[in-house]
Amino acid sequence: MANTNEISRRRTFAIISHPDAGKTTLTEKLLLFGGAIHVAGAVKSNKIKKTATSDWMEIEKQRGISVATSVMGFNYGDYKINILDTPGHQDFAEDTYRTLTAVDSVIIVVDVAKGVETQTRKLMEVCRMRNTPVIIFVNKLDREGRDPFDILDELEKELQISVRPLSWPINIGAKFKGVYNIYEHTLNLFKPDKQHVTDRVEIDDINDPAIDAAVGDDDAAQLRTDIELIDGVYPKFNEQDYLDAQVAPVFFGSALNTFGVKELLDCFVRIAPSPRPVQAIERVVNPEEDKFTGFVFKIHANMDPNHRSCLAFVKVCSGVFRRGENYKHVRSGKVYRFSAPTAFMAQKKEIIDEVYPGDIVGLPDNGIFKIGDTITEGEDLHFKGLPSFSPEMFKYIENSDPMKTKQLNKGIEQLMDEGVAQLFTNQFNGRKIIGTVGQLQFEVIQYRLLHEYGAQCRWEPIHLYKACWIESDDNEALESFKKRKHQFMALDREERDVFLADSSYVLQMAQQDFPKIRFHFTSEF
Repeated sequence: MANTNEISRRRTFAIISHPDAGKTTLTEKLLLFGGAIHVAGAVKSNKIKKTATSDWMEIEKQRGISVATSVMGFNYGDYKINILDTPGHQDFAEDTYRTLTAVDSVIIVVDVAKGVETQTRKLMEVCRMRNTPVIIFVNKLDREGRDPFDILDELEKELQISVRPLSWPINIGAKFKGVYNIYEHTLNLFKPDKQHVTDRVEIDDINDPAIDAAVGDDDAAQLRTDIELIDGVYPKFNEQDYLDAQVAPVFFGSALNTFGVKELLDCFVRIAPSPRPVQAIERVVNPEEDKFTGFVFKIHANMDPNHRSCLAFVKVCSGVFRRGENYKHVRSGKVYRFSAPTAFMAQKKEIIDEVYPGDIVGLPDNGIFKIGDTITEGEDLHFKGLPSFSPEMFKYIENSDPMKTKQLNKGIEQLMDEGVAQLFTNQFNGRKIIGTVGQLQFEVIQYRLLHEYGAQCRWEPIHLYKACWIESDDNEALESFKKRKHQFMALDREERDVFLADSSYVLQMAQQDFPKIRFHFTSEF
């Protein structure tokens, strides 16, 4: 059997939220507690030249946003923690959706002033589909915001999950005094400090007079009333309900001031699941199995600007991945030997000899991998659930500098491998079309082509409504459709037929007029 001790100490999770809720700041502070970094980077402040560890791409430093999922692993006590910090911006949601296939649990960050926002709702739907356990961290308690009880009601209503507070704030905003930890029955007093942990008051229970001495009689009385109300309204916290994704524990704090983060982390490592079984098309794969299996959930080009190389991020599902051994690449049927597998700390990498279930390993990729690929010790397995979604924005991509055609083509190819966007070739005029889910992706592609490949591109408008993959069991019907719609037919990078509809009406009519054609809105069919 595989090393069950190594498996049980792994915690692999993603941090997700709407942009600006404080997700990357929370990641930084978790790394601070893990001793992985010694000074946390201010994501917003231009005065502090250090940027967030997880925002390492040049464009992320300039914009102060995350545009790619970054992976960070570190030890905390007896636990090995793997954090995947995801982009919050909706234009990069696809990267986040794919990342959620590689984690065993999720921490959702919610801004106390703004509450639940659109992107958070969408990401919660993905967690619900996959039955992923969720912990919620209500952030920015040091700023004016909503009443904590109102926030709890909103979380239940908007995220459609029962909640149970495991910590409770004493006031918020300018009057914020600290947090009572319901899970451990401790009191933590707030001091605005970005680098150091705040004071903990030793108490026996909620009625301890030390609370009155620390926060004042009025706030102590209010706290006791609130806790009584919580115990009356919310059922007692049950760990199994959390693991079954029925209940989301809620913590309060201020990530920027490193407050409430340690309480979240201490509870998280105790209750969060270790690596769980993964459903493949052929069977369920258990982490304790002897033989190695894993899948590629992300590809990233140019993590090291000095070497124009790509890295494939592989989630280990079972067995142990060992450096220098032969493994089968299921899609191609070929066997490869990986002599330099790497462990991550954002873009800092180190070569590693053994990787256990739950861990993420980086494999050098010279064009052999695609997102969704499976690697095994010989078994033919296919892990599912890594679709590409139908894009909603389209532009022709043209070369601004004919002398740099080679660089542009290589750049487009590597960025498309990452799943940043999708490339279609128009069968009518041979022009290349880039499809994305948001405008910001076009800017990122243009920026990265110029700065990472030295290639300049320009965008030209094209009016399209949606791209959909088509197939049919009737070859004649398929050919007839392609002939009728030849101006709107394209091929994707796998040479599959794609219909580019220029309006919802045209798409509707096509579906009505050609009943034998199947229209797909994700590439996984």
